[in-house]
Amino acid sequence: MLEPKRCDVCLTGSDGKRMSSGFRIKPKNAVQKSRTSPCPSPNSPEPTVKTQPKPSDKLNPKTIDPFGDQPKAPSAFAAIYSKGGIPCRLIHGSVKHKLQWECLPETLPFDPLLITLAEGLRETKHPYTFVSKEGFKELLLVEGAAEKTLPLLPHLVPVLKAALAHSDGEVFERGLNALVQLSAVVGSSLNIHLKHILTNLSKRLMDKKFKEKITDALQKLEHHGGKESVAVIKSKIPTYCSISS
Repeated sequence: MLEPKRCDVCLTGSDGKRMSSGFRIKPKNAVQKSRTSPCPSPNSPEPTVKTQPKPSDKLNPKTIDPFGDQPKAPSAFAAIYSKGGIPCRLIHGSVKHKLQWECLPETLPFDPLLITLAEGLRETKHPYTFVSKEGFKELLLVEGAAEKTLPLLPHLVPVLKAALAHSDGEVFERGLNALVQLSAVVGSSLNIHLKHILTNLSKRLMDKKFKEKITDALQKLEHHGGKESVAVIKSKIPTYCSISS
């Protein structure tokens, strides 16, 4: 550190006598340092400025848990229904609900409407659960349903299989009922597709809650599918007892 220099100055008083006055002068560098603040050089990195969180951020759920549940996008069936892609609407009754079709169901093309309704069987929210279940059943009841449904079996079976594999018990039951309804319409034509579905039924058969319903469904599949269906059922569910035995 530079020491301040002493400077002697001779002064002349009013009586003509010379006086010596000493005072200290700070070094130039010291003066500059005291008057100016240090500035970073152009090549030096800029100091990092830490931003303090706003009080509102601490109360924001997204800030607290950014990996929490986010609003889910509507399912394909829900999106189609909201846009009017399903030509029916739910009518709320005092005792039970029903569907109101915009035109006669027998005049509607089954492709892709029947497939879309089958996909809706996996819905878990109202009114999609009722619309898909009731719409699928009512379409299969119209005159000429078999001719319209047979070409769609390769597309319907994977969709029903997904419903039967669903973890939600109510979804499984809707899929099971739809499978029985489908077999009543297409008969033995469903037999070649049964092996893709029966695995899911076999897994649920051990559950006491569904055992009776699955057994009843298998008997109806046999009834509609004929003797050929028995061999298919037994290949996946060996414990099944045929209704004809």
